[in-house]
Amino acid sequence: MRFDQHTVVLLVRPTDPPELPLDAIDRLQNAHLAHQAGLAEQGALLAAGPFLGEDERLRGFAVLSVDPEMARELYANDPAVRAGRLVAQVMSWMVPEGNVRFEQVPVPRSMLEAASGD
Repeated sequence: MRFDQHTVVLLVRPTDPPELPLDAIDRLQNAHLAHQAGLAEQGALLAAGPFLGEDERLRGFAVLSVDPEMARELYANDPAVRAGRLVAQVMSWMVPEGNVRFEQVPVPRSMLEAASGD
């Protein structure tokens, strides 16, 4: 059997994130979303989104078309990672060939755009 290999990034909240005012957290989230959208425009980001649920440490998941080393570099430049609000855990993910397909769809650049549903 053949396998496709993807790079995945698990975004987690560290145990001791820096305390920031709510408006700064909102600006940081918008910068994070803009960064993700930029990665999608470059073709590096195939899919991404937040987790829902009880575990507040688990913040999001992304699938990339680049190797793990490049993914680490790209997420080292994510404003939320640089600010210490998120940690990017990068790994390889293998699935049977053709099992997962990605469509190019717009990625929100801000919380307002994500909330608009357009």
